[in-house]
Amino acid sequence: MSYVDKSYYIDVFKGNMIDENDIDKSLRKASRHIDTLTFNRVNGLGFENLTDFQKDIIKEVTCELAEFEYENAELIENVLSSYSINGVSMNFGSSWNVQLIKGVAIPTELHETLKQTGLCTLSFRRF
Repeated sequence: MSYVDKSYYIDVFKGNMIDENDIDKSLRKASRHIDTLTFNRVNGLGFENLTDFQKDIIKEVTCELAEFEYENAELIENVLSSYSINGVSMNFGSSWNVQLIKGVAIPTELHETLKQTGLCTLSFRRF
């Protein structure tokens, strides 16, 4: 299950970066990565039981993450932190504003947005 569907991505989010044939797959993959980053709490609580604020953030992050993963698929699959050839070196460490969290590559800004839901912390409490 995806947290957004193709019509939401195109009509509400106004996404146009992902090839139309790949939208559903990309949104499903991003949704699964959100499950990983939120310790599967969205599934556990039920998406419909979240606050409107949490739902809006999860929908937005799903679309943004799907686009990021689609656009950067080759880089993500071949994670490279540094290399050196004939004395010339290149480093992609912390200066690249993308984090690798629990095996999920996500832009730092996008992860900070997802954290606003309160679902990404180990000390999660439902009030």
